[in-house]
Amino acid sequence: MKKIRKSFKKVLKKFLNKIFRKEWIPTNKENTNYQENPENPEISEISEEQAVQENPENSENPENPEEAVSDLDEIETSDELEAEKDRYFRLLADYENFRRRTEKEKLAIYGDATAKCVEQLLPVVDNFERAMDVPCQDAEYHKGMEMIFGQFRGFLEKLGVTEIPALGAEFNPNIHQAIKREEASEEFPENTVCEVFQKGYMLQDRLIRPAMVAVAG
Repeated sequence: MKKIRKSFKKVLKKFLNKIFRKEWIPTNKENTNYQENPENPEISEISEEQAVQENPENSENPENPEEAVSDLDEIETSDELEAEKDRYFRLLADYENFRRRTEKEKLAIYGDATAKCVEQLLPVVDNFERAMDVPCQDAEYHKGMEMIFGQFRGFLEKLGVTEIPALGAEFNPNIHQAIKREEASEEFPENTVCEVFQKGYMLQDRLIRPAMVAVAG
């Protein structure tokens, strides 16, 4: 494409040189002398300066070959610039979409890995709570275990793990798993959770494990 463009410029330049060349422009005086004396040997070629003086209109050449080729270069350069700008903006948009998609995928992978880890830790939390409910004769030992368990719960809270409200709350099939039905009472009206068999947990807005409950009804 560049070779064709270069050849086209070369041909155009030669063509414009022929059109705008000043040597071929005769003056009115020379035309008259030539018509009256076609064989007059004294008639010589008129100089460019004399032709310009006698024919000032001919001196106002609106454009020359160099300017014409230069204008063509500017047009082509402008078209190439617009094409490159369009290509640049398209590439920038593709990169931005790729960056957002990659960031979203990274967050999803991180969330899945964290949820899987927390799910494996929940049985340990359950057993720890059962151990804490067992009466202990050594008060200092029991206090130390409570402190350790508190640190463990604090670690889970920093990850965004929260316990699902269950006892006394209205039954929600999205976060509660009913495994038993009890008669309603004043303390636990109909369609409320009256007993919790296993606590449920959420990781931010993601359900890790539903709460296993009994529902009054």
